[in-house]
Parts: sequence; structure tokens; C-alpha cells
Amino acid sequence: MALSGVLSGLEISASGMRAQRIRQNAISSNLANAETTRTDTGGPYRRKFVVFTADSDRRDIRLLNKEVALAGSSTQENHLKIPPENFPRDERFFGNGVNVAEIREDSRPPRMVYDPAHPDADEKGYVAMPNINIIEEMTDMIAATRAYEANVTAFNAMKGMYQQALSL
Repeated sequence: MALSGVLSGLEISASGMRAQRIRQNAISSNLANAETTRTDTGGPYRRKFVVFTADSDRRDIRLLNKEVALAGSSTQENHLKIPPENFPRDERFFGNGVNVAEIREDSRPPRMVYDPAHPDADEKGYVAMPNINIIEEMTDMIAATRAYEANVTAFNAMKGMYQQALSL
């Protein structure tokens, strides 16, 4: 077994920690800008959220195609290329963690708050406030923190197993 296969558990947990850290940063930015009515792009701050995708490591695709080539023909040119959607449902060909696909801005409209004394108030006295719900953000922060902690626990458990195996 290749060393990368042995360390894949650590890689999966590390990718989860990295993704949750980015999520926590986006939530922190939302909380810090919950009252920002004027940005460089104009208008109020817009809530940001992170979009995750599964990390389907391309090494697995090459491994599968190499195995098919070895089983089916003796020449590399004649082997069958299997596209990812036709992969066999074998656990070693599943994703190897999580990636941050992008950080998006929430499309919900800004909250309109009546405050005629505010410098950014319109002619009717309403101020466009960021579309941020503090309770929602705090709930997301708790979920992101717990997900991060779960990945740390899994990482440490895997590391402990490797250390015990090496001491045998």
C-alpha cells in the first residue's frame, strides 16, 4: 500500500479542518460587519457563506484506469478510460475529503430599518442594513466549531493508531 493510502485518513480530517476554518472566517466577517451600511462596492455589506464540495482526488481516477489497463491489455494505448460517473461503488474510489468550492454572497435583500438620523438613510428615512441574522450566524459558528473539533478528534485518533502501529 502506498504511503498516501495510509495517510488518507489524516488528509481527510485535515481537509475538513481547513474547510471549517474558512467557514468560521466567513462567519466572523459576517458578525463583524453586521452593522456596516457602506462598502467599497456600494450599499450595505452582504452576508457571505461557504460552499463545500467533495474532494474527489484525481489520483484515484488514475489508479482505477491503471488497474483496468493492467487487467485488460498489455499496451497502455489500448486500455479503457473510465469516466468518474461510471466508477464502481468501491470505497477506495470515493472522495478524499472536502474542498471549499467558493465563497458566495447571500442574495437576500438588505434589511430596511427606519432611522432618519442615519447618514445613509434614504429620502423616506430608511437605511439598508446588512442581510445578517446574528442568531443564524452564531448557530452556524457553533456548528462550524463542532465540525472542526470532530475533525481534530478524528485526526488525533488516526495519529494515535499510526503511532501505536509504529511502536509494534
